[in-house]
Amino acid sequence: MAAPAVHGRYFTLCIILLCGFYIPCVSALIEGLYCGTEICYDVLSVGRQSTKSEIARAYRQLARKYHPDRFRVGDPSLAGETRESAHQKFLLIATAYETLKDEESRKDYDYMLDHPEEYYSHYYAYYKRRLAPKVDVRIVILVTVCAISVFQFYSWHSSYNEAINYLATVPKYRIQATELAKQQGLLNRTKEKGKNRRSKEEIREQEEEIIRDIIKNKIDIKGGYQKPNISDILLCKIILFPYHLCLYVIWYCSWIYKFTICREEYGDEEKLYIIRKYMKMPLSQFDSLDDGLKNTFLQRQLWIKENYEVYKEEQEEEMKMKMALDPRMKRYRRWMKNEGPGRLTFIDD
Repeated sequence: MAAPAVHGRYFTLCIILLCGFYIPCVSALIEGLYCGTEICYDVLSVGRQSTKSEIARAYRQLARKYHPDRFRVGDPSLAGETRESAHQKFLLIATAYETLKDEESRKDYDYMLDHPEEYYSHYYAYYKRRLAPKVDVRIVILVTVCAISVFQFYSWHSSYNEAINYLATVPKYRIQATELAKQQGLLNRTKEKGKNRRSKEEIREQEEEIIRDIIKNKIDIKGGYQKPNISDILLCKIILFPYHLCLYVIWYCSWIYKFTICREEYGDEEKLYIIRKYMKMPLSQFDSLDDGLKNTFLQRQLWIKENYEVYKEEQEEEMKMKMALDPRMKRYRRWMKNEGPGRLTFIDD
């Protein structure tokens, strides 16, 4: 009966030895982490209680000694060292200093020395810190948003100036602006004598600037060329998002209460809002439509779904008629019929 027991003990011992090959050795010095199989404190010849300044002083001394540019063959202080070995030791010194100079990294390293059994958590802590972004992500996002906002404002301002320059060349608006300027006494020329007398070019430039100012102040440009507003840029929208969200919730609850629960009649503003939603048109584009066209929408009662569907079919039929009568479309259809990709031809041998 003793033999089976002996064989059982041998079998258990073999299992333990086999498992030992697959279980990582419990050691605080892990190859590939920090200073590898060397202790960073020993590499810099400092103790675990050393201050940050003492660690920096030890690093500078060793870095000067083993720096590749300072290596000289036959140097008594580097006896037995080759250029390659000195270079490797310099890299190890730099790694030790990078590990110990940062408080958080040094804290993780000390924890690894004190808790060698937590093998995999040391890998996680090490690579988490190495792969973490060096710059705060919040700062990157803020800088990106600010850059986009500046570009938006500059782009809108350029579009607005282009619209003003164009309107200043349109006779209809130029004549109206000139009449308003004369009524306000801005273009009443007075005789100038002596040193204050200006040239014709200066007078023309001043008159042009006055006309531009009249157009800016009197004409309400809407749509993509409207006057830029600081509250429309991305940064302000993000900052004011909670405020606008609260306004939307209040507006939506009011809409439900007034027109769903109380069954009140729609006003012109509400009717145009429903029409714009049916047309799937952004607010800036809808505002740029002519007032006469908006009155037509109201007269035809397009806020009613059935009326809008009829209007939509009429517009589609009208567009088809225009395309059918358009000479360019006729040429295109003729080309598609005679020479387009749908026509197959064979090459003679």
